[in-house]
Amino acid sequence: MSAAAAILTALAQLRGTLDMAQALVRAGRRVDLAGLDAEAWRVCAAIAALPLDAARPLRAELETTLRSLDRLAAALAQAG
Repeated sequence: MSAAAAILTALAQLRGTLDMAQALVRAGRRVDLAGLDAEAWRVCAAIAALPLDAARPLRAELETTLRSLDRLAAALAQAG
């Protein structure tokens, strides 16, 4: 598996975690986000280590993941 493919897999897994957390928060459940920042850092560091030509195609998936993070942040703020 190429580095870019591994990163795409990691982004999909991270998005799944973010989306699940958002659904739980919206359902009134408490969520444990411990370790989420470390996982996001690992993915970002892996992207940063790629040559620009290899990283550029990951942009859309990264933006989709960021939107998942924004939705989770909104749900957490609303749950207050």
